Formats: sequence, structure tokens, C-alpha cells
Amino acid sequence: MPPLMRKIFWFVNKYFMVPMFRLGFGALFGNPFSGYIMILKPVGRKSGKVRFAPVNYAIQNGFIYCISGGRESSDWFRNIRATPQLELILPGGAIYARAEEVTDPDEKRIVARQVLQNAGFAGFFEGYNPFKISDAELQTKIADLPVLRFQPLGLGSGAFDSGGWAWPWAFVITAILVWLAMK
Repeated sequence: MPPLMRKIFWFVNKYFMVPMFRLGFGALFGNPFSGYIMILKPVGRKSGKVRFAPVNYAIQNGFIYCISGGRESSDWFRNIRATPQLELILPGGAIYARAEEVTDPDEKRIVARQVLQNAGFAGFFEGYNPFKISDAELQTKIADLPVLRFQPLGLGSGAFDSGGWAWPWAFVITAILVWLAMK
């Protein structure tokens, strides 16, 4: 991906996508064009602080999958390798999960294709059409592309839970409704 495009994605992810999910609006942004997005909350391997990383995902057979487009150099990927237990904020809610890298070539090919198809326009940044590429060619193209499988372990803390960001707008809407009811 060109450096300018990488910078644009960094800016949009940090200042738009992550806040929208933390405010509870994540469900409004998933569609076939922009892609289906979740927020990873890995713990920094050096800082110990929770970080936020928007990624495209797919759900299959009770697992959630994502790919590391930055390959093994992505900070969030290296953080997850160091601490594989983390929270995921999906559009429908938050879960706590354990991550593991997919090593089976067939599983990797199947779910990588699905994640790339779910990525909308961003799925084409790998340099091929994930809807039309042959299985053999895809297998070659994703050889160095890490695919992660998340096994749900329990619930995570979402936007409406303690520490979430949804309370201000929920409070304002409730106050307006109370005020209108008293009118």
C-alpha cells in the first residue's frame, strides 16, 4: 500500500473508526463497500496499555478471523503474539477471546478469502480481486499473510458498559425524552 494511503487509513482509523465503535455506533459502518470492521484491543507488548486496531473480519464455524495486512510487522499483530488474550469490539457487541495463528493451509485460504471479500474496497489493496482469484493463486499470494483465529472465551466490555463511551449520548437522549414528556 502506498505511504499516503497508509497515512490516510491510520488517520481515519484513529480519529473516526475507533471513536465510533467506542461510542456504540460500530454497527452503522459495516457494509459491502466500506467493509465489515471490528476493533481489536490488544495490550501493548512494551507499554502494557490497551491499544485499538480496526481490522476487517469474518465469522465462520464459531470463530472470528482477521488478517494482518501489514504482515508480521504490524504492531497490533506483534502485541497479540505477546498477549493472545484480548477483547474484540464487533458491531453487535464485545467479546473476550484468545487469538492463535491459522497454520492449516486450507483453512487459511478459505478464511483469508472471506476476510478479503468482507473488506469491501480495501480487499483489493492486496493487488488482486478476492472474488475472482483462483484458489491456487490465492494460496501463493497469502503465503506470508498472517491469519488469526479468535476463539470466544466470554463477554467483553462494550460501549454501553462501564468504561464505555456511549453514556454521554445516551444520557442526552434520555434527558431530551424526559424533557419532552414533561412538556
